[in-house]
Amino acid sequence: MKTFGLVGYRLGHSFSRKYFKYKFEKEDMRECEYLNFELDSIAQFTSIFLQNSNVGGLNCTIPYKKDIISYLDELDPVAERIGAVNTVKVEYRELDKPYCIGYNTDSYGFEISLKSKLSNYHNKALILGTGGAAQAVKYVLEKLNIEYLSVSRTPANNQIEYKDITKELMDECKLIINTTPLGTFPNVEECPAIPYEFITDKHYLYDLVYNPEETLFLKKGKDRGAITKNGQEMLEQQAEKAWEIWNS
Repeated sequence: MKTFGLVGYRLGHSFSRKYFKYKFEKEDMRECEYLNFELDSIAQFTSIFLQNSNVGGLNCTIPYKKDIISYLDELDPVAERIGAVNTVKVEYRELDKPYCIGYNTDSYGFEISLKSKLSNYHNKALILGTGGAAQAVKYVLEKLNIEYLSVSRTPANNQIEYKDITKELMDECKLIINTTPLGTFPNVEECPAIPYEFITDKHYLYDLVYNPEETLFLKKGKDRGAITKNGQEMLEQQAEKAWEIWNS
C-alpha cells in the first residue's frame, strides 16, 4: 500500500482526503490510500515516516505551509521564492530514508482559477491576509503584472490595516482576494471587515475558502453586482498538479 496524506492541525473538513479518496476509487487504484495527519506541532512531522513505511507524497495546509520548510531536504525554485510549501514529494534514495522535496502547487491552481474571470481593469488588488496562501497569491499577481496591497490585522512593512481601506482604495483595487480562513464552515457568519458598500459591478472578489460554496464575503460582493469565485477550482487544480509531481 502506498500512502499519501495531508499534514495540518485540524482536518475534519479537509478537501484533499475526499478528493483523493474519490480519485483512487474512480481509477481503481486499490494500492493507494490517503490519510489525514493531524499534528499538534510541525515538530511531529518526522513521526509520519516512523508510523508509515511507504509514504509517496504529502499535502500541507494551515498552519504549517511555512514551518514545514525547515523539515525538508530540498525546495523547488517556485516554492523557495514563495516561501511556502503545500506539496511534498517523498523519495527514498538510501537505506529507506525519506528525502522530502517541497513544492507549491497553490500558485499553479490559483493562477488557472483566477485568470478565467480577469478583465484588463483588474490590474490592482487587495490581498486579505498574510499567511502561507497569501504568499502564493502574491507570486501569481507578480507574474501577471498585477499590483497589490496586503491587508492584515497586525500590519508590518508594506501592509495596511482593515480600517485603512477607503473608498478611494476600493475604487482603485478592483480585485479583492481573501486568503484568510474567515467564513469557513462552521463559522459561516464571519467575513473580512472591508467596506462592502464601495463594491461595484467592476469588482472581482475571489475567496480561497471553498466550504461553504458561497461565503459571506462572496455573497456580500455578489449583492453589490461583483464577479465572485470560490477556491474549489484552485484546490482541484493544485491537487492534480501535486499528483503529477508525486508520480514524476
